[in-house]
Amino acid sequence: MNSTAMPSQDSSDKPSTSRYTILDRETVKLKNVLGRWETLLALLLVLVFAVNSIVLPHFLDLYNLLDGTQNFSEKAMIALPMALLIICREIDISVAGTLALSSVAMGLAMHAGFPPATLPLVALATGTACGLLNGVLVTRFGLPAIVVTIGTVSLYRGLASVVLGDKAFTGYPQFMADWGQGYFFGIVPREFLVMLVLAAVFAFMLHATSWGRRIYAIGNNPDAARFSGIAVDRYRLALFMLTGAMAGLAAFFLTGRIGSTRPNIAGGWELEIITMVILGGVSIAGGAGTIGGVLLAILTLGVATYGMSLANIPGIYMTIVVGVLLLVTIALPRLLRGRGTRK
Repeated sequence: MNSTAMPSQDSSDKPSTSRYTILDRETVKLKNVLGRWETLLALLLVLVFAVNSIVLPHFLDLYNLLDGTQNFSEKAMIALPMALLIICREIDISVAGTLALSSVAMGLAMHAGFPPATLPLVALATGTACGLLNGVLVTRFGLPAIVVTIGTVSLYRGLASVVLGDKAFTGYPQFMADWGQGYFFGIVPREFLVMLVLAAVFAFMLHATSWGRRIYAIGNNPDAARFSGIAVDRYRLALFMLTGAMAGLAAFFLTGRIGSTRPNIAGGWELEIITMVILGGVSIAGGAGTIGGVLLAILTLGVATYGMSLANIPGIYMTIVVGVLLLVTIALPRLLRGRGTRK
């Protein structure tokens, strides 16, 4: 009986399963990277930078670029703790009022004869006290944060206006000008470098510590976090105080930079700071966001503002851009989520 041997297929003719698996994995990784909000922000930053460098002849001047960071460094200092607060499902609308009151407190301390080196401590203490009041009203009395801070922004700025009237505090010591207007290495503004150091500290706190993981847990589900043993109200109170303290620090740098305290100091900063945070990918519903994304949003808005100022575009147009960006970044994720659900 003749048996017909089946032709053996050479192993080299078979498709390499492992090769396709590796390719699939790399494709998935690439899609995940490109689908991250931080990647889109990085591309937007490169685009804005490229357009400005082509359109504006003096845009790439290194000294001008670094000087332009002074226009957003103080706002960025407040945006960093604001990101943590929003991740925790809270918000602080009173930061600009806190900054104004902290600046007034420094002016009063200066006229009372306080040593120059104590003025930043006065600003930090004032800002922390304002944050403490916000936090107590939210955590102890159960009031909505947005309602509380809308009220306290009027309170803090009103107190600043009552103290100043139609006058202004001027004649601040050189110590404050050295920090508000000074440079490291003769080229890097001091407040910009301080902001970068703070960003690194906040990134470490949020992404590399159990403290940060608990903030995410509170933002995702406060009730579950409370049942798991996390002191939710204590964390919220601490974040309100931290945000107030950073507003006080920003007051020190801003007052030193402009050399005076006026009732309208930092007017309208709330909108820009919240836009930085939301544009940076922090979910307004809480529980999601990164410091890296917030820093990219800060730089993107800073480069856009610097380019518009070089082009002599009125500041009101930048306000319109900020408002549109805030609406888009809040509405876009919801629209995409709703579209995916319908599909």
